[in-house]
Parts: sequence; structure tokens; C-alpha cells
Amino acid sequence: MTTGNAFTGPDASSLYHDGSRLAARTSALHRAKTQGRPVADVIADLAADHLTAPRQAVIADIGCGRGTSGRVLAEAVQPRQLLAIDASPAMLAAARTRISAAQPPDAHTAVTYLRADFHHLPLLEASCDLAVAAFCLYHAPDPRPVIAEITRILTPGGAAILVTKSADSYRSLDHLVAAAGLDPHAAQRPSLYESAHGGNLADLTAPFLRIGRIEHEEHRFVFAGLDHVAAYLATTPKYTLPSAMAGDPDVIAAALRAAVPDEPVLATSTITYLTATRGDHA
Repeated sequence: MTTGNAFTGPDASSLYHDGSRLAARTSALHRAKTQGRPVADVIADLAADHLTAPRQAVIADIGCGRGTSGRVLAEAVQPRQLLAIDASPAMLAAARTRISAAQPPDAHTAVTYLRADFHHLPLLEASCDLAVAAFCLYHAPDPRPVIAEITRILTPGGAAILVTKSADSYRSLDHLVAAAGLDPHAAQRPSLYESAHGGNLADLTAPFLRIGRIEHEEHRFVFAGLDHVAAYLATTPKYTLPSAMAGDPDVIAAALRAAVPDEPVLATSTITYLTATRGDHA
């Protein structure tokens, strides 16, 4: 049985060589979601709470992905500068498109797009008033050096907003995949969020930043049927599926229907928001 974690393995970068997988994953989850606040809105509210002069602030959106959080930060917080940072050129291109489309010609916020590994941010020490790292820390086998790098770029008293998922996210889908025989070991495979999840995020952060608030919010999902489940499963690298099936939602759906009843499937994921600040003598 393969036990490697696709989010921290050597091929993790290939998951983001274009935006199609993440877009399809997000679409499937949004259609299924029945409970939970929009994460980008929560991040923007937390950012506004931690900035004494939001319109003068410099915000780093680390692991910006397709620009969902960056777009809301630019619209709702309107910092002086937003730094959208990602290691994937495709993600940066998607972020540029989404954020630029939402920016009016007279926008207050200057947006800079930077391709960089989050272990080595191309920013000066103490250059950012706030840093956001949402749904990216679990791509580091050891997130502590990343959090140390985030600490380095924060001004004294500057804030970080770290967001991740629970290790048991979408666990019901593991059992469904195993019961259908698509991957008999699905329930034993490591969580994609194993390195930075809601249960260990505070311990990872405490050596570097002064922890303020930790909030856990359960998000609930109802997949309408096996076609909907298959649309999501085709985007996740967690399972070891037959080569003819991997990435093909139609083939996955057919295999599921041959093995289990076609009915709604419930799933949950707990989102953890952690806010922390850099001490005056960090």
C-alpha cells in the first residue's frame, strides 16, 4: 500500500501546473456546501480587526492560489499594497485575472504578484503589517520553517492569519471509496492535511508568534449523488485509483454506481482560523 502524502511529496507542485484541478475541486465543494462561512470573508474580517490603519497596510497573501482571498482583501480591506505570492505560475496568472477583474480603475490597492517558495519569501524583514497563509501550510513536510519565514517579514506587532483544515476532513468519502473497491486502503491513507491541521496548528505556531485567537468552524457538505461525488474525487490526489479511472469523473461515477447506492453523501471539514502577532522583540 502506498502511504505517501501527495500534498508534501516530490510531485506536489504538479498539482498546480494549471488551474483546472483546483477550479474543479472548488466547484464541486461549493455546490455541495450547506454550512460554513465563506473563508475569504472571514479572513478579510480578521484582517480588518488586526490592522489599526488598513488603508496604509502592506498585506502578504502567501500561497495565494487562484486569488480568492486576495480579491476579497483588496475589495473589503483596501490595503495600500497587496502582495500575492505563490510558487505556481498558473496560480499567479489566475490570481491576477480574478483580482484585476474586481479592481476599479481608481483602486486604492496596488497589487504585486510574486512567484516564490514560501520557505524563502523575496521580502525584506519587517516589511508587512499582515500575512495570510490559507490552505497552504500543509504543503510543507515541516511547516515550522515557513512560519518562521512569515514571522521574519512581519513588522513588530504585525499579525498573521493562518488557515487550515482538520486532519479528518471528508472522512466519509474515504469510507465510500474503500467500500466501493476503488481504493481498498482509502481509509488508511494519510490525511492530505497531516503536516498542518487544526489539531497541531497552534503548537506549530507558538515558538514563533504570540497566538491570539483560534476558531474552529465545521463546514458541512451534501454531495447530491455519485456523479457529484465523482466530480470531487477526480480532483483529489489522496487515493490510489486504477490508471483508467484517475482524473476521469465519468469513469469514477460508473464504478461507484456499480458498487454502492446512488444517493446523497454527507461530508464535513473543520476549518481552523488562527491569528497571531509578532512580538516587539521577535
